[in-house]
Amino acid sequence: MTTAFRGSGVRTALLTPLVALALASCGATATGGGDERRSADPPARTTAPATATPQGATATTGGSAAAPGGSAVPVPTGPEPASCPNGTLIPAVEVPAVHADPVVVPAAEIGGETIPAVTIPGVDIPATRIPAQCTQVAPAPGGCLGAASIPPVSIPAVEIPPVEIPGVDAGGIKLDPVRAEGVRAQAVHAQGVSVPEVCQVVPEGGGRVPYVRRDYIRRDYIRRDYIRRDYIRRPPACNERRECIPAVSVPAVSVPAVSIPAVSIPAASLSAYQVGESEAFEGGGSIAFAVKADVLFDFDSAAIKPEAAAELRRIARRITEKAASGATVQVDGHTDARGDDAHNQTLSERRARAVADWLATEGGIPRPRLRARGYGESKPAAPNTKADGSDDPAGRAKNRRVVISTTT
Repeated sequence: MTTAFRGSGVRTALLTPLVALALASCGATATGGGDERRSADPPARTTAPATATPQGATATTGGSAAAPGGSAVPVPTGPEPASCPNGTLIPAVEVPAVHADPVVVPAAEIGGETIPAVTIPGVDIPATRIPAQCTQVAPAPGGCLGAASIPPVSIPAVEIPPVEIPGVDAGGIKLDPVRAEGVRAQAVHAQGVSVPEVCQVVPEGGGRVPYVRRDYIRRDYIRRDYIRRDYIRRPPACNERRECIPAVSVPAVSVPAVSIPAVSIPAASLSAYQVGESEAFEGGGSIAFAVKADVLFDFDSAAIKPEAAAELRRIARRITEKAASGATVQVDGHTDARGDDAHNQTLSERRARAVADWLATEGGIPRPRLRARGYGESKPAAPNTKADGSDDPAGRAKNRRVVISTTT
């Protein structure tokens, strides 16, 4: 499923640690009934959840350049990450340089003929670095599991060029050339993998919100094989006058294998729960509370109703009991899709700040730990319209909500 979070009624559901972090930046869940704007209402609409852009993908995607051996490999287009706020760092892989000195065959006089000196080229394959990357689990609203992604990666091709010791045919000495063919290891590539955000969907009219699962993903192990160009030798030889050509040898050259381990992101799930008036989601290192905006505020207002105090006080107590020491408490405001976008955005921000202020002044949560953010209508918990395109007041009611979350 790909709709955003919903809910009400007091239960618990499992959240992964990464989704817990996501809650601190992307709010989510339930709400009540009644329109939200003063302005003339355009047709309601539903906004689909955004999918993630793989963080660290800039380390392996972009333009291309010729690798040793002539293949095109990805070129980094941004800075290499040193840490991954929304995922795990995939370490860089260093591929060492390979060097072999040239071999100089000196000039010689044989039977009155001069055999010129020859320099057999050496080998220089520069060191390369496969940059560090990040896996990513994108921030998502409560009741959703963020999109997960692992970027692609490549090991460039490498080639050891052919080599030849020239033959000799002079002064009664005849030696055939000796040659070793070039050797090449092809580039190896692992495709990036991703799964989209998945969200729980509140059934129309309330009831049980189903379990959802974001699947395990894995980028496979890759390996570029070891290669070796063999040692070659031209033997010594002498003519009848005992004029001799010394032996010439060119050492073997090898390039070690390079491998990049497999990378995976585990599956994550959210448990089913029953819709009621407000909802608690706990597990995987986080706790989140979704409160219907209609429980907290009058129409188009950001002033907290006196009757909402009991529910907010209960939430403040749970956060005080459960939150990790010094953990940020995120307050996210959401609206339905009726009316002007800018008005909705401002209203969601005002409501988030009002709840944060209440938690600081009445709920006993230190103000420096509180963060308020409004999402307007951008993170719907349910469709704002029915299948036939007509208005859905029940769906819009679920979208008007405030989500309070923290890590445990």
